Amino acid sequence: MPGKPLPTSSPGTSRSTSATIPPNILRYLSLVADEYGLDLQPLLTAVGLDRGVMRSAVLRVSYRQGSAVIRRAVELTGEAHLGLRVGAAQHLTAWGLPGFALLAAETLRDAIETGVRFQNLSGAMVVWSARPEDAGYVLRAALPDPALDPAVAVFLVEEAFASVVTLTRLSAGDEFAPQSVEFAFPTPRDTHRFAELFRCPVRFAAAENRMVFSTRWARRPMPGRDPVTYAAVMELLEQQLASRRDQQDLLEVLEISIAQSLPDVPSFVEQARRHSSSERTLRRRLAECGTTYEAIVDGVRRERVEQLLLRPETTLRDIARQAGFSDVRALRRAVHRWHGVTPARLRGETGEPEGRARP
Repeated sequence: MPGKPLPTSSPGTSRSTSATIPPNILRYLSLVADEYGLDLQPLLTAVGLDRGVMRSAVLRVSYRQGSAVIRRAVELTGEAHLGLRVGAAQHLTAWGLPGFALLAAETLRDAIETGVRFQNLSGAMVVWSARPEDAGYVLRAALPDPALDPAVAVFLVEEAFASVVTLTRLSAGDEFAPQSVEFAFPTPRDTHRFAELFRCPVRFAAAENRMVFSTRWARRPMPGRDPVTYAAVMELLEQQLASRRDQQDLLEVLEISIAQSLPDVPSFVEQARRHSSSERTLRRRLAECGTTYEAIVDGVRRERVEQLLLRPETTLRDIARQAGFSDVRALRRAVHRWHGVTPARLRGETGEPEGRARP
C-alpha cells in the first residue's frame, strides 16, 4: 500500500517549518476530543507539546505540528467535520488580545478588518482577507499551502468559518447569520450540520472559501464599541505585530542559511557570529520565538528530504547525504519520527530497495 503523497512544493517559509502560531486551535481541539473520549496528549507529546508547554501563554507551534495533530485527531475520532465542532466551541478569549479589540470596534466591518489585520496574532491557520463587493462584505479564507493534507485542509476551513460565526454571535448578536457561505471542498454526505450552524445557504465545490455578510450586518454597530479602549488595544497589537515580524525575520534568515549550507549545518556558534550576536542572546531570541536552533535544523532537513523524495531517480543514500544525515539508517529514523512510516512508503515506491546505491 503506497504512503500518503508528499507535497508537490514547499513554501520554504517559517509558516511551515518554525513555531510561530499561537496554539488556540489545538487547545480547543483537545477540549472537543475529550467529548469523544479521546486523549490528545500522546499526539501532542509526539510533536513536542507536553501538558506544561501547552499551558504556556508564550507557546507557539508550527504548521507541521498543528497539521500532524489535526490529521490524527480526525482519523481517531472518525469525525470528518471535526473543524465545525472545534470552531463552534470557541469564544472571544480564544483569540487573545485581538478578540478584545473586536469587542471594542465601532462596527462589525471594523471588527472583521481588525481580525484580518492581526490574524497572525490570533492563532489563525488559514490566510484571511476581506473587502466589500457587489454581493456584500466578503470574507475569504485561503489555505497557507495548497498541498496540505485534504483532511487537514477541510478541518482548517471549517474551523475558520465556524469560529467567525460563533464569535460574531457572541459579540454582535445571536440572531446573526451570514448571507451565504461557500466551501471549496466537495459536498459532504450530510450537510445538516452546516445548515444548522450557519443558518444560510451553503454551497460546496465552490471556486474559493468565502463568507458573505450583508451590508446591513457589516455596518451594524458593535454593542461593546469603545473608541478609547479600541485605540489602546490597537496600540498594543501593533507593538506585538512588530515584534512578531522581527521573530519571523530571524527564523527565516536562519532557515535560509541552513538550507543553503546543507549537507553541512552551520554550528550555533557560527550562526551567532553571522548575526553579530552572542550565543546567549541568540538562544534567548529563539526561546522568545518558541523554538530552538536544533528544531529549526530539523525542520529544514525535513523539507529537504520531502523535496528529494519527490524525485524517483534519487536514492535514499543520496537523500541522506544531501540532507546532512550520517547514513541511511539515520534518515530512516528521522522519517519515521516525522511521518510514522519508512521513506519508501512515504515516497510510495517499491521498485528500488532502500539504500541501494545508484550506478
